[in-house]
Amino acid sequence: MSATAAAGYEPTGRTVPTRSADRASYDRETIHAILDADYVCHLGFVRDGAPVVLPTLYGRVGETLYLHGSTGSRPLRAAGQEDPGLPVCVTVTHVDGLVLARSAFHHSINYRSVVVHGIARRVTDEAERRAALDALVDHVVPGRAADSRPADAKELAATAVLRVDLAEVSAKIRTGGPNDEPEDLALPHWSGVLPVARSYGAPVPADDLAPGIPVPGYLTAR
Repeated sequence: MSATAAAGYEPTGRTVPTRSADRASYDRETIHAILDADYVCHLGFVRDGAPVVLPTLYGRVGETLYLHGSTGSRPLRAAGQEDPGLPVCVTVTHVDGLVLARSAFHHSINYRSVVVHGIARRVTDEAERRAALDALVDHVVPGRAADSRPADAKELAATAVLRVDLAEVSAKIRTGGPNDEPEDLALPHWSGVLPVARSYGAPVPADDLAPGIPVPGYLTAR
């Protein structure tokens, strides 16, 4: 891999935005950081001539995204049936702030997003599938895979895993305040940013949890 390739992904006709191209980024570390900061993506594909977009969990391992679902789900079936796989678009978005301008037109949001174009292929190697499922669990709650029972043969048979290689990828990021028109600056309307952040509450034990089992440190740390 060349130094240029190591630093960033190569832009393509599908990853260069038609609007606000200055907000686009192909930097590998930036894109990985956005992907690693969340665990819910939207998986888009075409089925029977119609677009379908499904929310699902994902995990990143190096230059691969892993997504899981039931073996009976449409994308999982399609990825296993089509050769060489299922063309997909995977998106991840973080909302960091509501940008309130003096005019309705210039209202916006601060965000970090990633769009991945690629081919989803069903993982059939059992070792890779088990490793991918552990990665998915740890991507959502780091440390949890080792602190839970692994899937048994029946559960593995009911679970399918998709892999999407990170090759045609871009990020788009907006930061900062509103872009008001000069003639609107004197208007008597509040203008600025309302920050948005995710927070976690105190862990709630299951009703049937045995007494004396402490809350794991990887949860209290969140």
